[in-house]
Amino acid sequence: MPANKQQKPNILIVDDVSANLVILSEMVKSAGYIPRPVISVKQALAAINQKIPQLILLDITMPEIDGFEFCSMLKAGAKTRDIPIIFISGLDSVEDKVKGFKLGAVDYIAKPFEKEEVTLRLNTHLKIYKMQQELETYNRKLHKMVNSQIQKVADEQKNIFYALASMLESRYDDYEGHLKMIGGNCRLFAMSLQFSPKFDKEITSNFIDSIEVASQLRDIGTFKIRDNILLKEGPLSPEEWEIMKLHTEKGANCLEKIYKYSGNNELIGMAVDIARYHHENWDGSGYPYGLKGAEIPLSARITAIIDVYDALNHDRCYRKAYSNKESLQIMQSESGRRFDPDM
Repeated sequence: MPANKQQKPNILIVDDVSANLVILSEMVKSAGYIPRPVISVKQALAAINQKIPQLILLDITMPEIDGFEFCSMLKAGAKTRDIPIIFISGLDSVEDKVKGFKLGAVDYIAKPFEKEEVTLRLNTHLKIYKMQQELETYNRKLHKMVNSQIQKVADEQKNIFYALASMLESRYDDYEGHLKMIGGNCRLFAMSLQFSPKFDKEITSNFIDSIEVASQLRDIGTFKIRDNILLKEGPLSPEEWEIMKLHTEKGANCLEKIYKYSGNNELIGMAVDIARYHHENWDGSGYPYGLKGAEIPLSARITAIIDVYDALNHDRCYRKAYSNKESLQIMQSESGRRFDPDM
């Protein structure tokens, strides 16, 4: 068949009376369409499985399964629910028509058949069906385009976050790739919490994707902390510690400016929460606000656990790194005080 020649619509005709099949087949053929006559619902199902019709002429009164029941079956199937169905019957009752329309039929033709009426109804409903199919195709393409643009924007936002994280890493020696590891661990931990009924509703796939990126900027506020405090070799004085603690608010305020102009983007909103609250403690003894329990955003509670575990496993100027076993023991002892006991 030439590529520019469109295939004629095929019309499935379902009637248990052979004479009706012959008459309707001739009418369908003379209207310029391809008739596919079958004498039972069983044959109709086989024909549909072989090739989806553009329209179905369906007799109401048939043995075993009547037209109404078959119509219900077709409307329940994902592949067949949009096929226009025209009921045909020798019983021209209002009740039958109403029932047919309620089941999803688009029209009703009474016997005996009039060629002109059948042709007009076929033409009308095939045009409508074609328009609906074209509209659905357009909507799918549009949906794909919109999703592609949304993904593109999301990827660009993530790239900005990764660039900020890279800048943050540059302030420390031997820190390259460290924040990416933090993000990956937050992702894995969040995924494990999905199996808990306490967190399964809040921790969605979008939450998991977001925390992997947002957690990497938890300490972005340290950009505004002087090097003589941030990189000091030795314990901080009480005054220096108070300055150091300001990094939570400074970081959150910086990210909030981005959030304001992002249309309340979920990823950036999570980054704000993590930057501000990841030093809050479960018992209310943390900073900057002394939030307690579930007042602390879930993303910040998760990040706090990964942050502390990471700190314990790395050397500090005043101590050597703890082993994994020692780190876990220390963290377990902080459950219910510093950390969410359900985690």
